[in-house]
Amino acid sequence: MMSFDFSNKIVFVTGAASGIGAAQASTFLESGALVFAFDQQTAGLQTLKDSFPDRFEFLIGDVRDKKRLQSAIKKCHEVFGTVDILLNTAGVLDDYLPLDQTGEELWEQIYEINVRSMFTLTKLLLPDLLDNHGTVINMASIAGLVAGGGGIAYTTSKHAIVGFTKQLALDYADKGLHINAIAPGAIRTPMNQADFIGDGQMAKWVAEETPVKRWAKPEEVAYATLFLASAEARYMQGNILPVDGGWLLK
Repeated sequence: MMSFDFSNKIVFVTGAASGIGAAQASTFLESGALVFAFDQQTAGLQTLKDSFPDRFEFLIGDVRDKKRLQSAIKKCHEVFGTVDILLNTAGVLDDYLPLDQTGEELWEQIYEINVRSMFTLTKLLLPDLLDNHGTVINMASIAGLVAGGGGIAYTTSKHAIVGFTKQLALDYADKGLHINAIAPGAIRTPMNQADFIGDGQMAKWVAEETPVKRWAKPEEVAYATLFLASAEARYMQGNILPVDGGWLLK
């Protein structure tokens, strides 16, 4: 495992109850950070709270709810202080649906959760991040770089995150803000559990199509996050780092 020291750095992470977000929270805690988490689920967060009672705190809520996000930031300030590292990890899939099968309600849901919430939270925390010369790491996807990683709504939303990341970096790099994104490929998380249902043919196909012939563990994305958040990576700005087992080589 990589060894980075984030002692007393304050990390705010969304989607932290399971999957990549949970792995990020755990990995930063193991590296000495103070972590504040935001998610709709309690179970995974309470487990982390029990393991790191003095360095982990959370608030339950929907990332689409601006007032709840403001409450989370207020609680983070009260418990730990201002935020050094923002991990915009929360997101949802769209069942790989094409345009003719995508209703307006699904389109808006994917956009609100994957894109608008990222805009809202990053803007709310921008004063903290500028004051602290902080770091933002957005969760993009290979679906933000090529088609086929999701349906029309998910792919569009992840392309939007790539653009958001690049423009944010261009606008604020000279003010000391450190901004990048990660583009995961096939990561085995609860969000992808449908691919493993039944005989798991979809999961087998995805593994076969991936050059390394396997799915990744969420921890592999979390370790990449540690590097991107480190002082050693501060010359990287506006990059979209694929963690995809070679998927984009094709």
